[in-house]
Amino acid sequence: MPQTHRLVAALLLAVGTLLLAGCPPRESIGKIDRDPARFAGKEVTIAGNVVDSWGALGFGGFAVDDGTGRMWVLGEHFGVPGRGARVAVTGRIEQGVTMGGRSFAVVMRETQRRHGS
Repeated sequence: MPQTHRLVAALLLAVGTLLLAGCPPRESIGKIDRDPARFAGKEVTIAGNVVDSWGALGFGGFAVDDGTGRMWVLGEHFGVPGRGARVAVTGRIEQGVTMGGRSFAVVMRETQRRHGS
C-alpha cells in the first residue's frame, strides 16, 4: 500500500474513532424504565416512532416507542415531531418532572434529534 493510502486510512480511522467516542450510548427504553436511577442525569440516545405529541410555540413533548417501552421527551428547541415520525433523540434522563400540567415519572430532556433513524 503506498504511503499516501496508509496516511489517509489512518486519518479516517482516527476521525471515525473520535466521532464514535463522542456519541452517547443508544439504550432501549425498557432498560431505562427498569432502572431509571442508573440513567438519571446521564445523556443517552433512544430511537423509535413518535406515538403521541403535544406542544405550542416550539415547546412541548412527544412520546417515543421503541418496541421495548414508551418514553416522553421534552423539547424546547427543535419543535415537536408529528405522530408516526421515526426519530433518534439524545438527551438527559430526568425523574419526577411536571410540565404543562402533566406529571412524568421518567422523561428525557432533548438536546439533539435526528429524523428517520
